[in-house]
Amino acid sequence: MSVQTNADKLVSVSVMGNIASPGFPGVPATPYSLSADGEAFLLPTYGGIVYNVSVGDSAYGWLADTVHPGVSISVKDDTGNRGLNILACVGNVAVVMSGSAQGARGVVTGKSGRFSEHVIIHFDLEAREKMAIGDKIIVRSKGVGLQLPAHPDVHLKSAAPELLDVLEVSTRDDGKLGVPVVAIVPPHLLGAGAGLTSEGGSLHIQSTDKQALKEAKLDDLRLGDVVALADYDSSWNHGYLRGAIGI
Repeated sequence: MSVQTNADKLVSVSVMGNIASPGFPGVPATPYSLSADGEAFLLPTYGGIVYNVSVGDSAYGWLADTVHPGVSISVKDDTGNRGLNILACVGNVAVVMSGSAQGARGVVTGKSGRFSEHVIIHFDLEAREKMAIGDKIIVRSKGVGLQLPAHPDVHLKSAAPELLDVLEVSTRDDGKLGVPVVAIVPPHLLGAGAGLTSEGGSLHIQSTDKQALKEAKLDDLRLGDVVALADYDSSWNHGYLRGAIGI
């Protein structure tokens, strides 16, 4: 049974950001990071226009540290960036408003960064190749306040109403909410992001234990895969709660 929402009551409002440049801390800080083995490395990190990594590609094997597939946007003003971060929802339409790619349409796919200060948007490669750092991208935000009347205990965060249809979210015969996922992530494999607000903070699968990832069937994940988070509650903040489940 399809799930009923209050989408007809939600307000759609514009938020806008600029394509964010990748960055490293200035002197005297070092640009190097440390691996799990204690070795220094220097690799591309979050931000920018990424040409050869997209939603649907493998989540593994890239020589990068927290690569963002597609395009990352932000606002230099902290207050404005907070508004962008909270109001933009996965599934919202984004439109390029300046530069050579003006008029190109994409879709919000996530939020990430040092403290989830970037909104990530998927555009096709043709559009990305016309873009430049600083180009303006507007997001037609809609989703904050989304509820499921038949499931009052379910909290929806950063989800566009259209996303529920695309994911084929439904009410099962037993009355519970059904969400198709490709895998279930055990709580001990969740790391960075714990304690951050679930209104805009990201949560990372984080482990160097390849065997544990394989046992959990997480060793072939693709960017954009939908997974369930076992014993994790994101009602208000991300954190461990036995018996809870997040998506």
